[in-house]
Amino acid sequence: MQPVTHTLRAVASGTSRLKGLPRSVGRLFMSVTEWGWNQLPLALTANRLMLPYGALLHSFVKRRSVPAQSHGTFFLRNRPELELLGRLAKRQAHGAGLKIAVFGCSNGAEVYSVLWAVRSVRPDLKLETHAIDISSEIIRVAQRGCYCERGSDLLDTPIFERLTKHERSLLFDEDVDHVKIKPWLQEGVAWVVADAKDPQLVIRLGQHEIVIANRLLCHMEGEDAERCLRNLATLVRPGGHLFVSGVDLDVRARVARDLAWVPVRELLEEMHDGDPSLRKGWPWKYWGLEPLDRRRPDWIERYASVFQIGGAALADAGVQTRKR
Repeated sequence: MQPVTHTLRAVASGTSRLKGLPRSVGRLFMSVTEWGWNQLPLALTANRLMLPYGALLHSFVKRRSVPAQSHGTFFLRNRPELELLGRLAKRQAHGAGLKIAVFGCSNGAEVYSVLWAVRSVRPDLKLETHAIDISSEIIRVAQRGCYCERGSDLLDTPIFERLTKHERSLLFDEDVDHVKIKPWLQEGVAWVVADAKDPQLVIRLGQHEIVIANRLLCHMEGEDAERCLRNLATLVRPGGHLFVSGVDLDVRARVARDLAWVPVRELLEEMHDGDPSLRKGWPWKYWGLEPLDRRRPDWIERYASVFQIGGAALADAGVQTRKR
């Protein structure tokens, strides 16, 4: 381990001086460093010696990167998230109404995954779903629910790769050159073209028991992401839940603290590690997700990706605070 430690110290020292180097030299240094990092097992990059160096590298990557929205995603992308959605659905009264909003719905993969997770366990619920994206073009793709195996200009990721053959048969009707979402998963969805930062959204859409804004805010600059996150919270009915993974952790933790959100501990660690593409992207992609570090005193607040907002949750949090 000693040679690795010396190497990492050199990386940290070199990275801290990159700001004064020509861009070509900086790019070469980072390329070589990334190659060396990628030779290490994923478990090693998450240990206590590597985490500070990874955080330093990631901070430099974020400073050099220009965030840009992407339509690339997958069906059943984060299974623990879907498992928690199913558990929340099971807690509803028989035949109850349930309003869900999915922001950054992109090509529809997350919307249909969410509806599959909820309706598979509670077909009796009366779902009202808003699927929101800023792009009218991608909304039309999502609304059709028709996908080609070979992809398209708008769908640049292998969106089916995380599905088993059985799951494909449950979600799609398949033809020779395309697959079509089954009709029971398209019912009750209102497709909306809107900006998640629009403060009038709560007037337009109302409040929901569940608001999902996953892998959306990481593609915004910090101030925009924070403003958007605060706005999205207004769409959550008191006592409801906000799902927000794929976001700068400092931004999310700061907003959660300021607004007294209650982190949901159920499946917390599983959800954090539930999307392998985000974890593998750290520290070399601005949207990469740092390894969960239980040694941090704030680890629950920092790594929770689901929060209960207002209502009984806030009252309970106040009781717990007074007991301390």
